[in-house]
Amino acid sequence: MADTESTEQTEAPAAPTSRQLAAARAFVAQHGKPSKGVVERIGRAGARVVLVGADGALGDVVVPSPETGEALVEAVEDLESATWDSATVNATAIGAEHRRRMAGPRARR
Repeated sequence: MADTESTEQTEAPAAPTSRQLAAARAFVAQHGKPSKGVVERIGRAGARVVLVGADGALGDVVVPSPETGEALVEAVEDLESATWDSATVNATAIGAEHRRRMAGPRARR
């Protein structure tokens, strides 16, 4: 009888690109230290690293996997890993223009 054991190869997660690192570093430089990074899975597209600046601004960087997102947060100085706890949510400052943009075209009528 042949051995039918499956051999799974685990691939190492992709490292963040220089472009992704530059975007996160620029965000931290523009919006203050320390900034926070929340890694969220977005399905097949990978993961989204939501950036929350010290001034409350929001930004994001899309990466191929949550592991890559965690590596991005670790690689950027003054960017702390975070979750959507009350401290992170309360640190955001969402202005009226951003709320209108998120609401979509129906809200602009």
